[in-house]
Amino acid sequence: MKTLSALLGVALILVVLWEGFETVVLPRKVTRRARLTRVFYRYTWRPFATMVERVVSIKHQETFLSFFGPLSPPLLLGVWAGVMVLGFGLLYWTAGSTFKVPEGTPTFLTYLYLSGTTFFTLGLGDITPNSTLTRCLTVVEAGLGFGFLALVLSHLPALNQSFARREVLISLLDARAGSPPTAVELLQRHSDEYGMNALRQLLHEWEHWSAELLESHLSYPVLAYFRSQHDNQSWLAALTTILDSCALIIVGLEGTCERQAELTFAMTRHAVVDLVMVFGRQPQKPDHDRLPEDELARVRAALAEASLRLREGPDADKRLTELRQMYEHHVYALSKLLRMRLPSWIQKSRRAENWQTSS
Repeated sequence: MKTLSALLGVALILVVLWEGFETVVLPRKVTRRARLTRVFYRYTWRPFATMVERVVSIKHQETFLSFFGPLSPPLLLGVWAGVMVLGFGLLYWTAGSTFKVPEGTPTFLTYLYLSGTTFFTLGLGDITPNSTLTRCLTVVEAGLGFGFLALVLSHLPALNQSFARREVLISLLDARAGSPPTAVELLQRHSDEYGMNALRQLLHEWEHWSAELLESHLSYPVLAYFRSQHDNQSWLAALTTILDSCALIIVGLEGTCERQAELTFAMTRHAVVDLVMVFGRQPQKPDHDRLPEDELARVRAALAEASLRLREGPDADKRLTELRQMYEHHVYALSKLLRMRLPSWIQKSRRAENWQTSS
């Protein structure tokens, strides 16, 4: 029994150290399903989001859902710390006879208490080790506790910086594609004499933004839970709008920047697909068609009003369908997981945009 407890304790400690390395230090995507961190987010985010959707009014749901992202890293740190304390507690319990304890019969809770005070470097000294092995063990735990907490806490400013960089272009998209953004609105607002050059530059910037999103969100997937400043904005909606816009340009808008659209589409789709893999999701067929035939007719008419003619015919429709199938199932899977609404292709009604509102 003692041997099994010791092995279990060592296993718990190694699991947490490896989890911390993969989550905080390793700048590479981790798709392994058997992860303590993945279990934590699965069994905290879904119940939390479900509770918010059932208890909180629709008007305030986005505000409450936004709490989860910033709160989850400290909570995950608490889980890691608890598992580490439990692991060392099992080791101390195994070596119980080599500790000097206060009067009374020590129990497992006694050694768990010793592990907690050592891990958090309290140094109370009411329980002391009497052998070389246990002295080394307490020193190792104190060092791991101090270094582990410092490493994880230093990780929080990096998250905030990555979040701030992500939101800059999302905020800039407000005046360029509406609130919430749509592909048709984005193209209409770049239909003037110099609009195509501006559109090419915008797509180039979003190609780089997608690459940065891919790098930051694969390294720190928790960033996906960080929500934008306004309820009608999100990183997923912005990314989907860019994909929709690129799809329309690739299918055929006369006088547009097709090559840059292809590059941006490739980079943005790459980000979407890899994020679906990291979150362990499968692409899902949407509950409803985002672009039925009557909606596509409205898209063509709206673009024609802005002197942008979208190529017509069976070949064009087939090509557009193929492009949509390359990303819509993935963005829908992320939408269902993160409770983020996907944008429509064209605005349903005119409303004041974020930059036009005030108190």
